[in-house]
Order: sequence, then structure tokens, then C-alpha cells
Amino acid sequence: MRLRMGYRDWRWLALWWHHFFLLWITIDGQTRYSIPEELKQGSVVGNLAKDLGLGLSDIYDRNLRVASEAGEQYFSVDAGKGELVVNDRIDREALCGQSASCVLPLQVLTENPLQLHRIEVEIKDINDNLPIFSTEERSLKIAESTATGIRFPLETAQDLDVGSNSVKSYTLSKDECFSLRIKELPDNRKVPELVLEKSLDREKQSVHQLLLTALDGGNPVKSGTTSIVVSVLDINDNIPVFTKPLYGVTVHENSVNGSVIVKVEATDADEGVNGQIEYAFSEHTPHSVLSIFHLHAGTGEISLVGPLDYENKAVHELDITAKDKGVPEMEGHCRVQVMVTDVNDNAPEIVLTSNPSPVREDAPKGTVVALLRARDLDSGDNAKVTLKLPKGSPFSLKPSFSNNYALVTTGPLDRERFSEYNIEITATDSGSPPLSSKKTIPVSITDVNDNPPVFTQPSYNVYLKENGVPGSILYSVSASDLDFGENAKISYSILDSKVQDVSVSSYVYINSDNGSIYSMHSFDYEKVKVFQIQVQAKDQGSPSLSSNATVHVFILDQNDNAPAVIYPSSAALGSLSHQRMPRSAKAGHLVTKVTAVDADSGHNAWISYRLAEATDASLFTVNLYTGEVRTKRAVSEQDDSSQRLLIEIKDDGEPVQSSTVTVSILLEDGLHEPILDLRQKSSEPSRKNGRITLYLIVSLASVSVLSLLTFLILAVKCIRNSRSSGSCCMRRSDCDDYKNPNRNLQIQLNTDGPIKYVEVLGGDMLSQSQSFRSCMSPMSEYSDFTLIKPSSTTDFKEVISVLDASLPDSTWTFESQQVSKDTKTTKLGVKGE
Repeated sequence: MRLRMGYRDWRWLALWWHHFFLLWITIDGQTRYSIPEELKQGSVVGNLAKDLGLGLSDIYDRNLRVASEAGEQYFSVDAGKGELVVNDRIDREALCGQSASCVLPLQVLTENPLQLHRIEVEIKDINDNLPIFSTEERSLKIAESTATGIRFPLETAQDLDVGSNSVKSYTLSKDECFSLRIKELPDNRKVPELVLEKSLDREKQSVHQLLLTALDGGNPVKSGTTSIVVSVLDINDNIPVFTKPLYGVTVHENSVNGSVIVKVEATDADEGVNGQIEYAFSEHTPHSVLSIFHLHAGTGEISLVGPLDYENKAVHELDITAKDKGVPEMEGHCRVQVMVTDVNDNAPEIVLTSNPSPVREDAPKGTVVALLRARDLDSGDNAKVTLKLPKGSPFSLKPSFSNNYALVTTGPLDRERFSEYNIEITATDSGSPPLSSKKTIPVSITDVNDNPPVFTQPSYNVYLKENGVPGSILYSVSASDLDFGENAKISYSILDSKVQDVSVSSYVYINSDNGSIYSMHSFDYEKVKVFQIQVQAKDQGSPSLSSNATVHVFILDQNDNAPAVIYPSSAALGSLSHQRMPRSAKAGHLVTKVTAVDADSGHNAWISYRLAEATDASLFTVNLYTGEVRTKRAVSEQDDSSQRLLIEIKDDGEPVQSSTVTVSILLEDGLHEPILDLRQKSSEPSRKNGRITLYLIVSLASVSVLSLLTFLILAVKCIRNSRSSGSCCMRRSDCDDYKNPNRNLQIQLNTDGPIKYVEVLGGDMLSQSQSFRSCMSPMSEYSDFTLIKPSSTTDFKEVISVLDASLPDSTWTFESQQVSKDTKTTKLGVKGE
């Protein structure tokens, strides 16, 4: 089986290598080596580096490697010496079959720059194969009446070796009736023939045992044998004779099955059954021939039963036998030579010489991407191949030699548009009709950092409720990068900026991986209302690219401050606020006014007043919005002299915050007498009442004069300062705005019925106004200023320093009292010396 399959392959390989060799030898400057087959692995073929003009360092630097067009890697390069060595067992017969010349073309590739060299290695034959007969024994039946000198063709031996190592001669064992003669055919083949030298006598010897030996021309000589058994038959003394000893026919390789290609014909001079002929293929006809051709036993017509392939085998030789039906049967022989003509039945192929290399998107024009070649198994014009790329492709084919091409770039590349090109190359031959095939070559484009990160939007607005949990997430920014890999890996950071002279990094921090921004602590709307964060997104490319986005953080107010009572404040006599009113008061009389402020803003700072409890609810009423306490009716003699009111102050927030103030009202006939009675001790003699009253009047007059002088001096200073600054102000740090604008303290004297008070107003165009109110009650033993500011951050000592400078002859007292969660009451007292 090995012999039959090998014979077909030999013929095809011989023809292919013959054409390839004829084309190859036209190239000047090719390197050629000659070695015998079956060399041991590692045997040196030649110094490849020296012959190509390369140094030993080029073997590593330029990645010198060898590729075989036969597909099998029979050779490799010794990296240390630059020698071409045998990499695998080389069987010349497997490569070239019966071809006289066996040349193995090799491609030598070097990189940086990418170059292709072609070398040839001639494989010389050694005598490593025996002559072999297809059968170990052949039987011949020869009639005893056969005339001497008749020749009987014998089977030829096959030797896989070529040249002098192939079959050279045959010998026959000694027999007095037979001799051996060698027939020379036109194709230089030698066919042994058995010659009858002496008439046979069946009665004397009915069977002749002969031994045919085939000898090759090698050194030492190798041989193969087959046994020939000659049976001597009686009578039938005429053999069938063909009209031609050799039939020649030409057939196209695309002929359809069933078509008759030739008809052989033989005649027999005998009559009857001795003259009836049957045709058959000779016994040594290989199976590959029987699978293609069919011989009709009665007519001698040879037809096709299988496909012809010019590229596989161009010539088929058929040995035909014509046998009669006599006893013994006689047979004649002829040969049919079928020559196959080529048709364009093979599409061209595109073979990659080197795998495509990844290309940088900024690669210059003309960069080599891959090496390839085109081939067609047909011959003549059918084997001429042209290659074509699709229109608009940023690549082109640059021909080199012998249907070899370089795939190069022709224009700029952009990985963000196309990260990979599937280049479809069309190969078309010149046959009629032409055949074509396509091959797709994937070329990947490597990334260059040419795109900065881009945020989803240039700025972000974040609304955050105050009093949040520290460490909670504020917002997540996101950016994307059109690049790939490290060039698209983004890290986030916060650029340094100031919020109220404090680095923004003290307020927030950002997760560098996902862009999530977290708070460092809880925010207070009353201190910080809005601030900005500059976020930078930077990729990991080299050099890295970046972009910025602004995050505006707005703090939303929560109702976290209860209303703070400014007036009436807690009096020195106790926790109650004492007020006086005459019994002669009519309905609608203003008893007092409750004033409160709320540090919150919006609805959370809307304040309402309600009378929660009263000694006599029918006598007093509280205005819902102003906090004024007035009489609902006229005071009667039956009303108690001491009235107690509990007033509740609520804001409009959610949840509602509230506070209360208790007001004690004394009803009396005279304005001063009840107060003096309260101040007197029951044990004092009546003669001292006049003096106490006089002292009290003098004290009140002194306080009034001092107060008037104080405000006059302050007004003069404000007027002077307003000429330069435009307003009467004292600067202080303001935590209500992240830009730290200056606030103004404005002091004014107001009266509301029997109540006199000073309002110190602070504010600016951008923030909520603050009110400082100093109240002077006629019920107080001393003339006290009570300033209330609903924020713990106000420095009242600045106000004291101004007032102290204005009133050098007065003594100021400063005390602070916590009223609610974030509200302080500051009591500023003035005592006249």
C-alpha cells in the first residue's frame, strides 16, 4: 500500500518541483547547498549567516529563522554559530518521489528590517531502498505447442531510489527452457521478458519454477526477487494479438465520469472457445488506476469511473491483457498511455509567509505588516495570479519577487475607529474562465495615548442636606477614555482649592478608582452654603492626558435651630420677665413685645407666636406674627394684680422647633409705685421711700443720657467710616459663605411703647441678615443691653471694644448664655458710674 500511494505522490512532486526549480534558477544570487538524504539530526548543512553576509549578533537581533515551503521544518539555525543544521529526518523519496532532481527551497526571514532570503538545499539520493515486486509469485500458463522465441512480459520491480540507485538489471534462475531478455522502453524503463528457448514437453516437465531477481546500481548492490511458476498446458497454440502494441490518448482532466476514452482490440487466429477473447487489466495494475478507469471485458472500451487530476498525475499507463478461452488459455498484451491535459480547475491560493504583526496607530506610511505569496496548482496561464485589495483600505500590496508580496500601510490609522482590520485579499488567476479565492488577514492596531479622558458633563450640581453623616457619598463623577489598556485607565483626584481659607481636601475626598466623592464631616448650612470642587481625571498613558470638571455643592437647610428669644430676656430678679401696666389700660394696650429669631432660612425661619397659658386668657392676646402682647379688653378692678403669660414661639420647619418665654405682668394704679414696693423691704421705715424714688429717677436719667451719648458717638464714627468704606461696619469672619465676604454691624435705637431697645444688624448682599438687639426695659433694676445672635461664631468682643471706646466712662459687662442647640444669648450691660 505504501508503494502504490508513494508512486502517485512521486510523480506529482517531481512535476511540481521541476517547474519550481526552473522558476527558481532564474533568480541570481541564490545560496544552494547539497546534502545526502537521511542525515542525522544536528548535521551541519552550511554556514548560513556567513553565506548571507550576517554577523552572529544579527541572529538574535534580527530573529533569524528558516521556513520551508514544503510545510515540514527539516532545517533550523544554530543560534550560536549561524549554521544551517538538519532538524528532522529527510527522506528524499517522500519529498520528491521519482524525480531525478530534488531541491528543497527554503525561506530565511530576518526582522528589523523585515527581509526575505531564498536558499536551496539539494537532497541527494542514497541507496536506501530495495527493488520490490508487487507480487511474490506469478503464475504463467504456456501451451506445450508454443513456439520457441515467444516472449512473456514479466512484472517490473519498483525502486524508490533514483539515478544509479534505481533498478539497473534483472537475472533469472537457470532453466534450459527459458531465458531472460530486457526490453528498453521509450521512457528509459526496462521491462524483463521471459523468452521460451526450447519447446516445452508437458509429459517431461509440467511445471517450471523460476526466480526473477531485480538488481539496482547502488553500492553495495540491493536486490529484490519474485517467483515465477510456469505451468505447461496442452493444445491452444495461438495467442490473442492487439492491433497496436501501444495506444495513446489525450483526455481533459474535467472529463465526466462514464465517458469512453479509448477502445483496445485484439484478435485470435484460433477458432471456437480458443478464439474468444476477454480483456482485463494486468495483474500488477495499481488500485489508483482501477479507481479511475474501467475496462469492459467484452468490448475493450476503457471509460472513466473517477476524476482525473492533472496536478496529481499528468500521464497514466495502463497494461491490458487479452485472454482467449482455450485450454490452455492464451493471452496477449498491450499498453495504453493516457495523457491528461490541464484545465483551470484550481483556484489560486494566498499563503502567509509571516504572521501579521500588530501595528501602532501612529505607524508611518509604508510600514510592513505581513509577507505573503500567491500560488496556483494549475499550469501556464491558469497559474498566473494577480492579487487585489478592497477600495478604501489603508493598506497596499508591494510585490517583491516570484509572486511574493509585502502588505504595507498607505495612510494614517486610528485605533479608536478601527481597532482591528480584517483585510480581504482576492487572488484571481488568468484562466478561462478565471478562478478566484479570498483570504482574510486580521491586523490588530495597537493603541497610542492620543485621547484625554472626557467627563460625562463639564460641571455637576450636587444638593446636600446639612447635618449629614460624615463619610457618606456626595456624588460620583465619571469620565471615559477612547484609548485602550493603560491609556484608558483613569484615576480621579481633587485639585487643591480653598473654602473659607481652608483646603477643599479638608471637606471631601475622592476615590481615585471610581470617582466617588465622600464628605469628611457633617456640613452646617448656617456656616457653609455652597462650595466648588475641581475634579481631575488623568489616564495612565505616557505621557498622561487629563481633563477637569467642576462639582458645585449646594448645602440644603434643615430645621435644626429652635427660635431664640431676643426680648424679653431673663431678668435679674429671676427666670421670669417682669412687665408693668396700669390698671387704667384700655383694650388694645401694648403690654410688651416678644421678639425671637431663627438661625435657619426659608420656611424653617418663619416664626409664629401663640399664647400657650395665661392667668386670665380673656385679658391678653398675642399677635401671631409680630409677637405683640396687647389687652383684649379694659382692665377691671376684679382682675388680679399679678398676671402670668406663657408664650410659645414656633418656626415653620419640619419637624417644628419651638421655645417658650414666660412674662409676668403687674397691674398697678401708678407706674412706679408697684415697682418701688417690690424693691422695698417690708421692714424699711416709710420715711426712706422718698429717697429711694429719687435715686431711681436719677439712675434712669443717667442711663438714658449715657445711652444717648453712646449712640451719638457711634453714629459719628459710622458717618466717618462711611466716607471711606461706604457703610458703618466692623469686619468679622463669616462662615456663612465660602468666599468670606465682610459683614456690616449696624446699630440703631428703636422704641416700642414703653420698651426701648438697640438693634445691631449684620449682613451683606449675599447672605442672610443677622440682628443683634439690645433691649432696655423700664422694669430692669439696671440698664442692660442684651444682644442675641443666633450663631455661635459671632465675636461679640468686637462690638464691646467699639462701645467701650465710645463710652469711656461706662462699665460694660459681657456674658453669654446658651439658649438652644446653636443659639447663644449675649448679655451686654452698661452701668453708669
